[in-house]
Amino acid sequence: MKVLVVTASKHGSTLEIADRIAAALRARAHEVDVEQLGPDPGPTTEGYDAVVIGSAVYAGRWLSAARDFVADNAASLATSHVWLFSSGPLDEVADEVALPADVDRLMTLSASLGHHVFAGRLDRSELSVPERLMVKLVHAPDGDFRDWDDMARWADQIADALAASNRVPCVDVAGLEPATSRV
Repeated sequence: MKVLVVTASKHGSTLEIADRIAAALRARAHEVDVEQLGPDPGPTTEGYDAVVIGSAVYAGRWLSAARDFVADNAASLATSHVWLFSSGPLDEVADEVALPADVDRLMTLSASLGHHVFAGRLDRSELSVPERLMVKLVHAPDGDFRDWDDMARWADQIADALAASNRVPCVDVAGLEPATSRV
């Protein structure tokens, strides 16, 4: 299947997660394109069987580029296989944190089949002055808390779901009576 992985990443950490997910899907024989969302309208979902959308989380929300992408493509996403992921908690308990404020709405808009939260990375040297003040205020820890194996496991779950959706049930036609039409 052809899969589009799109991500909104402010400092590159979430894009690296998208690349890891794409690599795991490619290893399962899927054709995968990775696109970084920005101020432009973003890529089209046309021609893709599945779409994985990810965003860094700041102040409890997805970046606007990712939110806009979901809203702008809601109609086409509703007819595709869609998964969402968030990147941002700066510790090793990413699956215990509350969902970002807008994820429920985005899951509904996109008819998402699931959402996963991945721990993030913080390197203060990459931050602007206001961002440094914010992380100091909230006592955010420096470091890379991303779990690469968790990303691969989640991508495998997506690949399994795509494989299951692509199977055509076999019907044994022996012994079935011909259909009659009613006009």
